[in-house]
Amino acid sequence: MNPVLHKVETRVLGSLIEKDIATPDYYPLSLNALVNACNQKSNRDPVMSLGEDTVRDGLRALNEKGLAGPVSSTDSRVPKYEHRLQEVFNLPRAETAVLCVLLLRGPQTPGELRSRTERMHRFEELSDVHSALQRLIQREPPLVQMLPRQPGTKETRYMHLLSGEMEIAEPSAWEPPVPTTSADDERIARLESEIGSLKAEIAALKKELQEFRKQFE
Repeated sequence: MNPVLHKVETRVLGSLIEKDIATPDYYPLSLNALVNACNQKSNRDPVMSLGEDTVRDGLRALNEKGLAGPVSSTDSRVPKYEHRLQEVFNLPRAETAVLCVLLLRGPQTPGELRSRTERMHRFEELSDVHSALQRLIQREPPLVQMLPRQPGTKETRYMHLLSGEMEIAEPSAWEPPVPTTSADDERIARLESEIGSLKAEIAALKKELQEFRKQFE
């Protein structure tokens, strides 16, 4: 059974994984660096504003779940922290990158995952992203699930399951039509008028063509 992570734990774990892969020279992270990583405005959804105490509590919870903790041996006088995703799940780089983006940004489409994992792992083809997602879905227990496609969208989104399954509302069998505005009515009336004029012009051209042909009969 997967450990269930709360919102702060998810952000802390995702930030540690990202910095491990993307900026290995500055990893493991001090508490201050980890707070900055959690609160950065790029590559995060939602953007958070976590304090040191909150991040420290998140680290403590992750340590209890075996997913992160202090580095056992370091030359630095400042305590540093690392994730332990590999020890728990033993994921290859491609799947780690996908899971990291899902932790940091929430549900994503395969196309979004391909572009947003670029700094951690380069997927040559979109099919490679699909393959990584399928491997995460087929794990026991699964780490990722596919979400129902939203009305009006072409691509399916995927979410991680380290925070539990998302409550998915069943779509209603019937949805009332969206009421049109007066501007819509005017636009429709104008289009209908233009179509009527075009039909009249076509009919006139047909009649002229028939009269022209009669001259040579």
